Amino acid sequence: MLTGPVALLGALVAGILAGERLGPSSAWVALIVGFAAASVGLLCRSPARLLIAMLACTLIGTAVMQRALDGQLHSPLGVVVDARATGVVHATLIGDPGGASRFTTHVLIRVVSMGSGPRAGTDTGGRVLLATASGDVAARLRLLEAGDAVVLRGWFHPLKGFDARTRWRHAVGAFGATDLLGFVPARSALPVAANRLRALVLHGGNRLPPAERALMAGFLLGDTRQVPPQVIADFRNAGLSHLLAVSGENVAFVLLLASWGLRRFGLRGRFIGALAVIVLFGAMTRWEPSVLRASVMIGCAMTARFMGRPTSGLRVLMLAVLALLLVDPFLMHSVGFLLSCGASAGIALFAEPIARRLPGPRWLGESLGVTTAAQVGVAPVLIPVFGSMPLAALPANVLAAPLVGPLTIWGLLAGVVGGVVGRWSPGFASLLELPSRALLDAVMGIAHAMAQLPVAVDGRAAWALIGLGALGAAARTGNRLRRDAQLPAR
Repeated sequence: MLTGPVALLGALVAGILAGERLGPSSAWVALIVGFAAASVGLLCRSPARLLIAMLACTLIGTAVMQRALDGQLHSPLGVVVDARATGVVHATLIGDPGGASRFTTHVLIRVVSMGSGPRAGTDTGGRVLLATASGDVAARLRLLEAGDAVVLRGWFHPLKGFDARTRWRHAVGAFGATDLLGFVPARSALPVAANRLRALVLHGGNRLPPAERALMAGFLLGDTRQVPPQVIADFRNAGLSHLLAVSGENVAFVLLLASWGLRRFGLRGRFIGALAVIVLFGAMTRWEPSVLRASVMIGCAMTARFMGRPTSGLRVLMLAVLALLLVDPFLMHSVGFLLSCGASAGIALFAEPIARRLPGPRWLGESLGVTTAAQVGVAPVLIPVFGSMPLAALPANVLAAPLVGPLTIWGLLAGVVGGVVGRWSPGFASLLELPSRALLDAVMGIAHAMAQLPVAVDGRAAWALIGLGALGAAARTGNRLRRDAQLPAR
């Protein structure tokens, strides 16, 4: 039954929202009482067990949010940020540097220490800053990638304007870099392997035209830094933006490709190998929130199956979201995370019922069912955040969906093979890219055509549709009850 996971997740979300409203605090009391209640709930066998567990989730959710906010407020970097001091930081890049133009760049960095000379090595508690740069420093930073260690000189300052959104990615301030004093490439095994494989995949598409090459990076790795603004606008207006954010579908395709090599191992070997593939692919995509949700969800599903206790997709989704929010309550403010969860929930709840009621071929009904269910699932997030959602999203996704699987699988294969053999056989590498280019052009054409449709669903239209759906459901229920009442008793 799903009652338990749904109730626990709802209680946790309520606690996180309450913690945000209460504000920063060490929240030791709520945390201790919450864990004590959780222990009682695990040992209790009475009907009140679920209520005790819900109370525990609410208290723990409140505590983890308050503690996360408190960690930002009482950061070791707080004094220098508020004072707008100048200094030197030794940090590691969390993501890949990007920016709105080639003359500026920004990237989240995890500060290891700050100071130079006698003050070098001042501990910062591993806090996160948003590093920004312009001019020559920006150009040099753009050459680096996640996991690289850097030494930057510049000035600290508080987050403001649009940059304030990065506080939900744990940034405690900003750092305007005026000089890049040095850098060391990533040394840990995971970022090294992820960066090399990522570079290999991207190098395999170097012979594509610039727009297609940038779009391929978005499809395969969620890297949209080089995608032209007009193409991004077309995808957004056509309701296809999710194609440029790596999700569970991409993880599934990667596991499908990896299964060819993993099938020679035993059950335990395949399980461990699949988990390793998920972790490696997550590092390649820089653990975007949608990838994080998909990776944890698929990992939970594989673990349950390996232990001989397979469970429903919706239950796995609830448990994965519950675990992620416990670890990082700030995910509640990640639009990508919420959209990913909404789409997954919509598909799990509505895809099969919708497909079953649609006339026509089964494959078409399933495609329409999944697409419609996903749009229903993301509507509660899209409409409040962006004001509306394009009505063109449904036909656009139906047309684009059959192209996404072949594009992702072939793009990964062609990228790896082309990256390996490209230096010895450029002609063969270019030949491998022809199917990718044709598929990319087709998806771009669909996005551009559907983006021209002016109709969108806003909040009032959404409520009207919900009302009509409820009236229709009520009418069908009434007709069924009347027919049952008219049947002769046996």
